[in-house]
Amino acid sequence: MTDYQAVLDTCVLVNSCIRDALLRQAEKPATYLPRGSPQIIDEARRTLLGPHFGLSGTQVQHLLDEIQRAFPSACIGDVESLVPAMANDPGDRHVLAAAVKCGAQTIVTFNLKHFSSDALDSWSVEVQHPDQFLIHQYSLDPMVGLRKLYSQASDIRMTLPNLLGKLAVFAPAFVRSVRTDLCLT
Repeated sequence: MTDYQAVLDTCVLVNSCIRDALLRQAEKPATYLPRGSPQIIDEARRTLLGPHFGLSGTQVQHLLDEIQRAFPSACIGDVESLVPAMANDPGDRHVLAAAVKCGAQTIVTFNLKHFSSDALDSWSVEVQHPDQFLIHQYSLDPMVGLRKLYSQASDIRMTLPNLLGKLAVFAPAFVRSVRTDLCLT
């Protein structure tokens, strides 16, 4: 079991391709422990039910139940009492509060500007784009990372090159690294 913890912001949880790639890295053999809070999960639920994604309540509940089943210790509990002490973007203070409460080293988000270094430094938390985070996780054990990518592709009935094409939209440097390793460039 790894001690490295990363809070996954709502924006990466609602992106199915990135969510799947990130969570597979947390499966055994895990390179990190994914963390979140009830506030992050509730925000993901609302977003997935909204007009942009338009999933049904049943679909969303199934997804959240599967995440909870796979990572039962991921949810760290209510963090509301810490939110007022956070100095980052007001809409994402609950995310930093979650990281502080569980001692996470990293927040994974597309919204980097919501987490200024001034707001993070005193808490010893860093923020990473999912592209950067996936590169780091992959570099820990590329063979395991490749097996997980092949599994992800297989589970959604895609070839690995097709999956990499989808991932490249959100994690281009990560995909370049994988393609280089596979001589697919």
